Amino acid sequence: MLTIGGLVFLLGCVFGSYLLSGGSMAPLIEAVPFEMMSIGGAAIGTFIMANSMHAVKHTLSGFAKALKGSAYRKADYVDLLSLLFFMVRLAATKGAMALEPHIEKPEESAAFQKFPKVLANHHACALICDYLRMVGMNADDPNQIEDVMARELKKSLHEELHGAHALQNMADGLPALGIVAAVLGVIKTMSHIDQPPAILGGMIGGALTGTFLGVLLAYGMIGPCAARLKAVVEEEAKYFEVIRAVLVTHLHGNAPQVSVESGRKMVPTEHMPSFQELEEAVQAVQIG
Repeated sequence: MLTIGGLVFLLGCVFGSYLLSGGSMAPLIEAVPFEMMSIGGAAIGTFIMANSMHAVKHTLSGFAKALKGSAYRKADYVDLLSLLFFMVRLAATKGAMALEPHIEKPEESAAFQKFPKVLANHHACALICDYLRMVGMNADDPNQIEDVMARELKKSLHEELHGAHALQNMADGLPALGIVAAVLGVIKTMSHIDQPPAILGGMIGGALTGTFLGVLLAYGMIGPCAARLKAVVEEEAKYFEVIRAVLVTHLHGNAPQVSVESGRKMVPTEHMPSFQELEEAVQAVQIG
């Protein structure tokens, strides 16, 4: 909602100042459809040329993510940390093999069923189960596990950021595409050089609309959208860093409470539960 509000404010200021200074919307209204066809069509064409179909779909879905913001709130982090507390406490008290019923079929696990949002997050669920399964296979070197998890999370982050990079590349090209549209307008104007000054002035105004649109779309719309998407993706990546922190701390031989506290410190500040809030949540976890 804040993104939409910013866009409305931006357009209001740009066109409001233009109208208040005596500008007329008539030349813009007349030229915008053709200039948008030229600039927008060229931008979409170059975007498709530069990306795979998977990347195109991923980027389009990124617009919704940029508008909605991060999918994780304080309650989501509390649920995740509570589930991880149960898992590491079970492993610490009954051994890694006690985790097998939960990690082999998480959809049938009473622990995962108690936290349905974690269970529905296939990436998080797979991350927890895969690395706890590795621990059960005696791959319990905390440094090795941390290194493998770090590389996997880095790969996932890189893939998720592709949409933001693709949008930023489009934004970088839009001013030049606006110039292309403007040059075409100038060429059209020069071919009508025998026309009266009033007509030539309107044609030149239409040509300059291309440059205006290219710059406005680049720095006022697509660029900020790319920056917002990048920020959201990086914030959501902290959710998975919490999992890494808890599991690695557990493998270093720390108590379950210390492990989840290590994970709590990785939560973005605005969503971080207090020590007392998390303590109450994990102590309330009762799984039969």
